[in-house]
Amino acid sequence: MEKFVNSFQTFFDGITEQAPEITVAVLLLIVAHFTGKAVRNIYRRILRRGDVSKTHLAFFGKLLYGFILILGILIALNILGFYGLVTSILASGGITAVILGFAFKDIGENFLAGFFMAFSRPFRTGDLIQSEGLVGRVQNIELRHTHIRTADGCDVFIPSAQLLSRPLYNFTRDGLRRGSFEIGIDYRDNAERACELLTKRLSAEERVLSEPAPTVQIQGFNPLYVELSVTFWIEVDTSMQETYLVFIRSQLMEACRTTLVKHGFTFSSEVTSAVEMRDLNVNVRKDNDQNQ
Repeated sequence: MEKFVNSFQTFFDGITEQAPEITVAVLLLIVAHFTGKAVRNIYRRILRRGDVSKTHLAFFGKLLYGFILILGILIALNILGFYGLVTSILASGGITAVILGFAFKDIGENFLAGFFMAFSRPFRTGDLIQSEGLVGRVQNIELRHTHIRTADGCDVFIPSAQLLSRPLYNFTRDGLRRGSFEIGIDYRDNAERACELLTKRLSAEERVLSEPAPTVQIQGFNPLYVELSVTFWIEVDTSMQETYLVFIRSQLMEACRTTLVKHGFTFSSEVTSAVEMRDLNVNVRKDNDQNQ
């Protein structure tokens, strides 16, 4: 019992001697806690003015708060004299970070990519994007992945690392879309005249932009026809990106076909070839010598 009392007395004396350091350490932790919350709130107010998703706001807010709190804990331990413990924590934390980095390479890569994309913001919710052949409208943006929905209703989750390291196409950013199609005419027709007529017809269309201007040019010489390439630009509303271009393209194709027919041009499907079949007279003769 006496040994227990002496141990408790020694512990109490040590606490009493370090009371100023303990008080400063506790106050430092309180200050770190409130400072972290204040910085997090300021950060959220600033980024909320821009187009940053709620997921990014919450994650980066917690990241800032945790960094300030951990920094306060390390300083507090240093004030209390636990220099070796602080060094061990930093060393073990570095080793642990390296081990986890190799173990969760893909996950960490996607998190970092999502972190950088939160500030570069190459697209936003509702944009129509394409990456590695996947085309869809952005439904939600997370740190590890981006959720898109394709035209056929399929939900696809693209990793953030792919969006950051691979070519990314955003069809919504400027609201402009380019359409094109090909049409063939007979070799006996005047191809230059056809290009002029089609260019004039496209320029008269209100939905086709004058800048960039529509173009019609000879694309190539196929065995049966001369191929003309038609290119035009339109301005598309964000909510109609998937269907409006296809609709306008179909109408312009019909308008160009009607224009060429009106001016007497011949399409490749109208070119036919005929083979003349002549009667063949066959005389059958009986050989008497062979029958004998």
